[in-house]
Amino acid sequence: MWCLVTLLSFLLLNGVSEAGRTSSYVREALPSLEIPKEDFPPPSGYNAPEQVHITQGDYIGRSMIVSWVTPLEDQPKFVTYWEANEKKSVETNGGIKRNRAHAITTTYRYYNYSSAYIHHATIKRLKYNTKYIYELGNGNGTRKFWFTTPPEVGPDVPYTFGIIGDLGQTQASNQTLEHYLACGKGQTMLFLGDFSYADVHPFHDNEKWDTFGRFIEKSSAYEPWIYVPGNHELDLAPEIGEHTLFKPYKHRYHVPFRASGSTSPLWYSIKRASTHIIVLSSYSAFSIYTPQYRWLKDELPKVNRTETPWLIVLMHSPMYNSNNYHFMEGETMRVVFEPWFVKYKVDLVFAGHVHSYERSERVSNIQYNITEGISSPVKDPSAPVYLTVGDGGNIEGIADSFIEHQPSYSAFREASFGHALLQIKNRTHAFYSWHRNQDNVPIAGDSIWFYNRYWFPKEETSSNA
Repeated sequence: MWCLVTLLSFLLLNGVSEAGRTSSYVREALPSLEIPKEDFPPPSGYNAPEQVHITQGDYIGRSMIVSWVTPLEDQPKFVTYWEANEKKSVETNGGIKRNRAHAITTTYRYYNYSSAYIHHATIKRLKYNTKYIYELGNGNGTRKFWFTTPPEVGPDVPYTFGIIGDLGQTQASNQTLEHYLACGKGQTMLFLGDFSYADVHPFHDNEKWDTFGRFIEKSSAYEPWIYVPGNHELDLAPEIGEHTLFKPYKHRYHVPFRASGSTSPLWYSIKRASTHIIVLSSYSAFSIYTPQYRWLKDELPKVNRTETPWLIVLMHSPMYNSNNYHFMEGETMRVVFEPWFVKYKVDLVFAGHVHSYERSERVSNIQYNITEGISSPVKDPSAPVYLTVGDGGNIEGIADSFIEHQPSYSAFREASFGHALLQIKNRTHAFYSWHRNQDNVPIAGDSIWFYNRYWFPKEETSSNA
């Protein structure tokens, strides 16, 4: 009965009013219980590869970066792979033709922690829309995984993305990840930053990076994760002699930044199916003349909407946020980049950082008149929708303090943990849904059809449920 009343309330509130909606559902705001390290044991077998994760390895989706860690030896430094359809594989000497991609290997020290051997291998010249098996390790430490490459880049290629931010490794984090995996729809994860939360522990306990890698392997070894650096990846700790920003993150998570002309792994772009995805760094310099600014200025005009109609931007700190937590922290980046987002008709901007969920209207705040004081968000059909999905389940808990009198730019907001799905259907339509952990898998706490800003710039009708 409660569900029926809630559903009717959603429909009534959104069908007769232009105002946004703050959900009445509020999860308990206490910090989430962190899962003990011993609950993330390494895999069995001598020197068995662990913390396996994959990401796109080039600009167009025909390469895959495979990353793994070996605890005792820096060998083997290669990944073996082959097409999953064995009957159609080329046979050599009575067996399946197996290919190898060699890895670069790195280690690092952070205060009193020494990493194991971290390997990154790029598998190139893959076929589109093909399942591959890959194998790591030797002897009783051998482990086998698989992935499926995306369809060839094109304007009407359907594809489904999962979206999670601020995950951590708590009981709530596990609930979020299991909830996402149970839906079975995601083909690639858009991860919005804040990985292990190692930095909230004494001396930035880097063993938490190892346990986090083991935790997400059930997803990250099988579907690519597109990574966004967050504030908890900074790992700046001068009090213990650590002055290098993003040190653990850069050693552990490699991305194809050079393929898009970027000079840093903290910002880059890829094409995948019918999308052009741009990753920005909220915690790197981005004002005029900086490398990130110059790169984005050059990258946006390259987007071909007849080839990749959906233009999506990922960042960590939201530009539009009506929560008292981290309120207006993304304002400087908004002032710098929002005019470009409107000019190039960005469809969607995803962010994390705020530990709750929020979806904006299509608004912009790019007009400013110092004499008349004109400066406020207004509806703008060329503007993106801003989505905050920083509700993965981290140790810091829920951000449950929304600003009273919901601003006009905010369409829907809720203080809960969860994940989102973006289902691209064709060049004009995409179905988006957000799922709170407490519901059954098929239930959406928020959902809406998005219309492409380039091909079909129709005003969306906001719906919740």
